[in-house]
Amino acid sequence: MGLKAYAAKLLAKRAHKQSLKWITDPIGVQHKVFLSLLAQGKETRFGEDHDFSRIKTFEDFSNAVPIRDYEQLKPYVKKILDGEENVLWSGKPMYFAKTSGTTSGVKYIPISKESMPYQIAGARNALFSYIYESGNSNFVEGKLIFLSGSPVLEEKSGIQTGRLSGIVNHHIPPYLKKNQLPSYQTNCIEDWEEKLNKIVEETINQDMTLISGIPPWMQMYFDSLSEKSGKSIGKLFPNLSVLVHGGVNFEPYKAKLFQSIGKSIPSIETFPASEGFIAYQNSQKEEGLLLLLNAGIYYEFIPASEIFSENPTRVNISEVEIGVNYAIILNTNAGLWGYNIGDTVKFTSLKPYKIVVTGRIKHFISAFGEHVIAEEVEQSLTEIAKDFNVKFTEFTVAPQVNPSEGLPYHEWFIEFENIPGNLDKFRNALDEKIEARNIYYKDLIVGKILEPLHISIIEKDGFIQYMKSAGKLGGQNKLPRLSNDRAIADKLKPYIKELLAVK
Repeated sequence: MGLKAYAAKLLAKRAHKQSLKWITDPIGVQHKVFLSLLAQGKETRFGEDHDFSRIKTFEDFSNAVPIRDYEQLKPYVKKILDGEENVLWSGKPMYFAKTSGTTSGVKYIPISKESMPYQIAGARNALFSYIYESGNSNFVEGKLIFLSGSPVLEEKSGIQTGRLSGIVNHHIPPYLKKNQLPSYQTNCIEDWEEKLNKIVEETINQDMTLISGIPPWMQMYFDSLSEKSGKSIGKLFPNLSVLVHGGVNFEPYKAKLFQSIGKSIPSIETFPASEGFIAYQNSQKEEGLLLLLNAGIYYEFIPASEIFSENPTRVNISEVEIGVNYAIILNTNAGLWGYNIGDTVKFTSLKPYKIVVTGRIKHFISAFGEHVIAEEVEQSLTEIAKDFNVKFTEFTVAPQVNPSEGLPYHEWFIEFENIPGNLDKFRNALDEKIEARNIYYKDLIVGKILEPLHISIIEKDGFIQYMKSAGKLGGQNKLPRLSNDRAIADKLKPYIKELLAVK
């Protein structure tokens, strides 16, 4: 065992002990976070506008602070961009994390000097949890790759601004930087295909032991490596022992990723967001991600069915229940208050508090009141693909409300690695899975309002070509699983290989 690996084991043990302090007192820790946020928020423009000085309880807070999305927070962000201080949080943000919005255009999410350390600690402690449980720390001796956005930052009103992954790149500890690939120069390349070629060139002959990134871009990296070397990833990198992933559900990609490697290896799921590092997988043996209750975030939850209600139910962790689909609401030490990040989660455990990410509030299909969500389509396709020994690269689903003939239906766009031998049986089995998971969808099928799903087979690399045409290839960009309109579906038409409709 090398010196780094030995030191990592000691640090992992210490991190585990520190985690137990807040894991065993979750409600008390969250209350302390609540009071701390309020105390600092009182001195801000937002705090004055919402009478923070009068708030004593969570109920007071819920009554004073409405739920907001970015569009509703934008006037406060504009004040910061105009040069004002003490708007949402003390002073000025340390950074703006730049993200792409659907209705708001570019979004500028504040990161403060208080919140930035938690972004780093979340990623670090995810690795320490794995090391503590597994005993495997040897990977810290090899080369580590983080498939991320460019670390080049621009200035907005004197505030450094860029993609979250690029910002985090500036805070990687020195002891890991020596092992980090790709080079800084390669990481700065904006064009994903050019960047990928350089990453492959720099890493193909290295001893890669950990690879981190969003699963579809990880797969694209693996495909490029295999094409150039003629080897599986496991042969190319025999000491590769950990995958770190986040951003999208891993399950739909897992089979193909492991096929590319040539074996299964441990994977660590993380839930980072520009708004804060929310959770990470702290065990290979248990379902769910550990919700970080001591990380400068006070959490609220709204039943997903009420998120668009005028007066939704708002609960804190003391009131959540296992199995309920919640929209997650953040109050943070970067000055986000009652902020709806758009993600939905379910609790799998309350001792400790663990969650699974179930989808996005805006990503659903409810053209006829069925309200099909990402969790339902991802689980159904993953299970059926396994049953039929089929692998797929990517997929998305959209409604077809006005077909040229027949009843409306849900159209599934799937890029298969290997097409099912019995397509009719595959389609019917998939439709039955969705019906079993969503009673409203089943009622529409039985009532002859919808006909069973159709599948459009996307040609090889079709989704990559679509993402490229949309200017969203690589980095932290993700393909929505579900759309309630045809905006994406219609742009996929050039990449359809074959349409398969259930009759």
